[in-house]
Amino acid sequence: MSRKLNWFQYYIGHCLQTGWREMWNNFKMWRDLISGNYEGYTLLPDDDPYEECYNWFWTSINLDETYPKEFLEYLMEMCDRIDRGEEKVYPLDEDFFDELKDLVGDTSETGTLDSTEDS
Repeated sequence: MSRKLNWFQYYIGHCLQTGWREMWNNFKMWRDLISGNYEGYTLLPDDDPYEECYNWFWTSINLDETYPKEFLEYLMEMCDRIDRGEEKVYPLDEDFFDELKDLVGDTSETGTLDSTEDS
């Protein structure tokens, strides 16, 4: 059974809503840029708040999170296959990350994946 979006669902439910959300996000970044409210844009202590806000604003103008109709239908179909048990899923639990640490071993500079661990 294939799930399909009709064109109304695609344009109104996805394209229009995504477009308005992106314009709102761009407006908020522009507002922060012209009002000097750039404190929330830094990640690292050495980052310049103005530069980060400026870069995020100009980058956000080029962002487009509107996906093709076929891709959205593919994702919906994959979710249905997962629900029916036709797709193998791998849970991301603590055992998975312990196994991943065992596989990776000493690849980091400190020799561990956890940077908070004391040497």
